[in-house]
Amino acid sequence: MKSEFQGKTLVISGGTRGIGKAIVYEFAKEGVNIAFTYNSNENLAKEIVEDLENKYQIKARAYEFNILEPETYKELFEKIDRDFERIDYFISNAIISGRAVVGGYTKFMKLKPKGINNIFTATVNAFVVGAQEAAKRMERIGGGSIISISSTGNLVYIENYAGHGTAKAAVETMVRYAATELGEKNIRVNVVSGGPIETDALRAFTNYEMVKNATIELSPLNRMGQPEDLAGACLFLCSSKAGWVTGHSFIIDGGTTFK
Repeated sequence: MKSEFQGKTLVISGGTRGIGKAIVYEFAKEGVNIAFTYNSNENLAKEIVEDLENKYQIKARAYEFNILEPETYKELFEKIDRDFERIDYFISNAIISGRAVVGGYTKFMKLKPKGINNIFTATVNAFVVGAQEAAKRMERIGGGSIISISSTGNLVYIENYAGHGTAKAAVETMVRYAATELGEKNIRVNVVSGGPIETDALRAFTNYEMVKNATIELSPLNRMGQPEDLAGACLFLCSSKAGWVTGHSFIIDGGTTFK
């Protein structure tokens, strides 16, 4: 039986590691063609493209992209247009780390405008420009689904996370505005908001072990979240089974925000 996803195309920012990579493989398994971005590791991106095409007989392409320059999304989508006939799904997933978040990933009294601005640019501005470009293409084919990856750090306190948590709250509000205005074009826009997920990004946190232990203790399921947990939620929200779901924040947190 042919999957409803067969022959459709996903564009996702940040597809070589963690949550992004899990999403890429989840969709590829269903026959979705994949266009993903990477920041610097071209060799890894090429390996993933080859693996996806060999394993799932789909079309996959990788594109270098700097999430801190969201205005270049226009050029990126023009490249994707040359490689793919249609765009059905867009997932804004890529994040920044390292030097770019200095002054943004820290205690409140040490926050600096540059660090906060970089996080906001990579989270909110990148979502806006990417979703705008994707929506133009989706309108031509009668609709589509857009998702922003968020985190429950905008609902519960996480040490050093004020810059990220505030940007996530902002992008979730932006999603609701986008959903309201794009609905008439049959484009649904939602959020997948994860509790602490076992990724390289989380392992880079200075308090990683504390976060991990606290998450396992808080969750009734007694484990950390895995990238695949969010990937499955994304697949559902892009499916016809979520056809009346838009402007929604889908929290995948193992029950941790309630306790």
